[in-house]
Amino acid sequence: MSAVSTRSLLAISAAAVLVAGCDDVRLGRPDALWLLWVVPLLVLFLVWGARRRALLLRQFATPALLERIVLGSSRGRRAFKSVLLVIGVTSAVLALAGFAYGFTWEDVSRRGVDIAVALDVSDSMLVKDADPASGLSRLERARREIADLLDVMRGDRLALVAFAGLAYVELPLTLDYQAARLFLDVLDTDLIPVPGTALDAAIDTAIEALEEGGGKGEKALILITDGEDHSGKALEAAARAKARGIRIFSIGIGREEGSPIPRESGGFRRDESGEIILSRLDEPTLQRLALETGGRYVRSVTGDLDLEQVYFQGIKASIAEQELGATRRQRWKDRFQWLLALALVALMVEPLVAESARGHKLVTRESHVGTTS
Repeated sequence: MSAVSTRSLLAISAAAVLVAGCDDVRLGRPDALWLLWVVPLLVLFLVWGARRRALLLRQFATPALLERIVLGSSRGRRAFKSVLLVIGVTSAVLALAGFAYGFTWEDVSRRGVDIAVALDVSDSMLVKDADPASGLSRLERARREIADLLDVMRGDRLALVAFAGLAYVELPLTLDYQAARLFLDVLDTDLIPVPGTALDAAIDTAIEALEEGGGKGEKALILITDGEDHSGKALEAAARAKARGIRIFSIGIGREEGSPIPRESGGFRRDESGEIILSRLDEPTLQRLALETGGRYVRSVTGDLDLEQVYFQGIKASIAEQELGATRRQRWKDRFQWLLALALVALMVEPLVAESARGHKLVTRESHVGTTS
């Protein structure tokens, strides 16, 4: 195979790799591009085969006889066959990768429900009674359940609120569930230095987060806590939420009889008199918060928060979806069919191309001369 042919085959392979980097090109299955390694290997094999063929021919006959044997053989035709083979394989791989070229813009309206999740990050959430079998704390179990909720959410905006003695919006309303996972991972008990469980602050902060996202219609607040309402103003905050069309779905973690709060240095937290502090679940208040706003209360003792049930049977079943705005997205035009057709044509034509343009004529002429003599 000539140096020119080799360069042309390598150029075809390089062009196939560069296609993926074009702005107007998109691949539906880019993971299939690893098959492009077959192309340079094929080129190397064809080059090796051509050189091996020439070496064997030189060993088989003398130069004079070799010139007569290969009379009519065309290097150009052999190179053309190799190029067809490389084009066919390259086109087939790009077609398998879902090659698309060019796009149009289209307007897409989004419909869903705005949901705020307010998670208690007070020290009492370190108690490991939520899932004794796994040894997870209440907070770790709650984070896992929220992560599972993100897996089933479709088209709904989510906001994250962390609270203890105070409350903060950790993540404004967003459709980016991957970003929500990142913020969820950093929710810990050292996030808010003020101790306690201020349910009213959690509700009011969630109201602000939901209203900042705009949108009309009802919204949902999932309130996850294991403590008492230390402020005593949770019901007043619930009334404000109801007035703004926000339903509270409260989830209580823990036990009514209470559980001791662990210390980082070991042992349990104690009050000024030396008595062990117990974190008690104020279940009646959480029930009234849900009842006041038309939501739902779920009690979790074994760590099963039933967030998916709250989402599907509570929020999605009782709150109508609203228009969450319209966005523009690119609609790509599939072109893999053309590449697939090119691959089929190249691979079908390649075996039909003869390596010799004059071989048949030469044989016919020699037979005619022998007959005449």
